[in-house]
Amino acid sequence: QVQLVESGGGLVQAGGSLRLSCAASGSGYAMGWFRQGPGKEREFVCSISPSGAVTTCTGPLKGRFTISRDNAKNTVYLQMNSLTPEDTAVYYCAARRSAYSSRVYTDYDYWGQGTQVTVSS
Repeated sequence: QVQLVESGGGLVQAGGSLRLSCAASGSGYAMGWFRQGPGKEREFVCSISPSGAVTTCTGPLKGRFTISRDNAKNTVYLQMNSLTPEDTAVYYCAARRSAYSSRVYTDYDYWGQGTQVTVSS
């Protein structure tokens, strides 16, 4: 069992930036970030392999969002730039017992509690 704790969410104006963190109680997991906006389904944001060598972000967010990890700290980050009100959502960190990350939320074994990101216009 691994515990995931997200932090870094909050209220930001459009055009601003935020960096989310996800601290894991274990190591060696593929990690992903997902988000769920008001009235929307949970959607994939970015993922990263256990080593950090392979990263993937969903097409519309490429160039604005970046995922990274510090394995010495068992922490994954999501850097979000040029935020828009459409980015408003609860952001979830997830861990997968695999050498491969995934875009599919049902592939993940553990989830954090989520952190709210609100972007004002």
